[in-house]
Amino acid sequence: MLRDYQIEICTRVREAFQQHRSVMVQMPTGTGKTVVLASLVKGYLSAEGRGSGILIVAHRRELIEQIKATIQRMGMDETPIVVESIQTISRRMDNPSSGEWGGFGLIVIDEAHHALAKTYRMMWDAWPQAKFLGLTATPCRLNGKGFTDLFEVLLSSLSVPQFIQKEVLAPFDYVAINEGSSQQLLINSLKKRGADGDYQVKEMNEVLNKSVSIAQLYDCYAQFAVGKKGIIYAISIEHARSIAAYYESKGVKAVAISAKTSAKERAALLDEFRNYTSRRRSGGIQLLVNVDIFSEGFDCPDVEFIQLARPTLSLAKYLQMVGRGLRPHKNKECCIILDNVGLVRVFGLPTRCWNWQSFFN
Repeated sequence: MLRDYQIEICTRVREAFQQHRSVMVQMPTGTGKTVVLASLVKGYLSAEGRGSGILIVAHRRELIEQIKATIQRMGMDETPIVVESIQTISRRMDNPSSGEWGGFGLIVIDEAHHALAKTYRMMWDAWPQAKFLGLTATPCRLNGKGFTDLFEVLLSSLSVPQFIQKEVLAPFDYVAINEGSSQQLLINSLKKRGADGDYQVKEMNEVLNKSVSIAQLYDCYAQFAVGKKGIIYAISIEHARSIAAYYESKGVKAVAISAKTSAKERAALLDEFRNYTSRRRSGGIQLLVNVDIFSEGFDCPDVEFIQLARPTLSLAKYLQMVGRGLRPHKNKECCIILDNVGLVRVFGLPTRCWNWQSFFN
């Protein structure tokens, strides 16, 4: 069953579609965005009939599998729905009217803050009669561009503090490095930028993938989150492997995982991670050290701590990372956020209330 705030946002979307072709929805990470997506799809099919096709677009296979599972759970596995990656869609965009690629009445874009890429823009031209729905926790981009060239209106749900008060999100303890610490001074020394405007990965790796910095990560974990189940966000594959190896040397079951980890191996590692229970300290992998994999769409509510070992200038990336730990669970009182790269001084706490309409514009 949908919660009251999910029912409310679905009603607002349906009302908005009476006046607009394209609508973007903002809901904080962990508040059931995929359930809202599936409910809106189910409502659209009920109103328009089975002959009206729906395309759901995501940019990573984990998101695709999550959406498919939610749709099946809501009894829509036999309906005319295509769930596909943007990469596959872009390869077939040359002939959108053939086979299953014709006749879409509704196109839904998950993690829609990615939708300014050229491949997304092509869908508006390929299916000029379709309505577009975008969902995201963070309607903002590092380049400062808005979304009004694609979406006509933004609908925002409740704020993170409101969701914590409603016990939809978990409370948190936030631990950060000191402003004058050696680690913060290293981060302040980063000067180079990548193509996306964020810190350059190569320079971050050269500066921070050092034994002293990694030892400081472990010491912070040992002081504030020892024995707990968590996710660590690393800079690069090499950095992730270095962190996992160091934690393993201290007796902590940790694995490094990245986009280069095969789908089969990744699924097996995730099963082990989900099976780990900190109360018993047994059952599988205790720590996932990952590189840009579990910042979006990964759902494991009993994650007890998040450790930030990757600096970023991206508000979206920051909120997506910390949001992985804010799902409530009966076995945790709160989430512990270990900010070892000083992101709180860049963005503030996760409870800061942002003017998403300004970012959208």
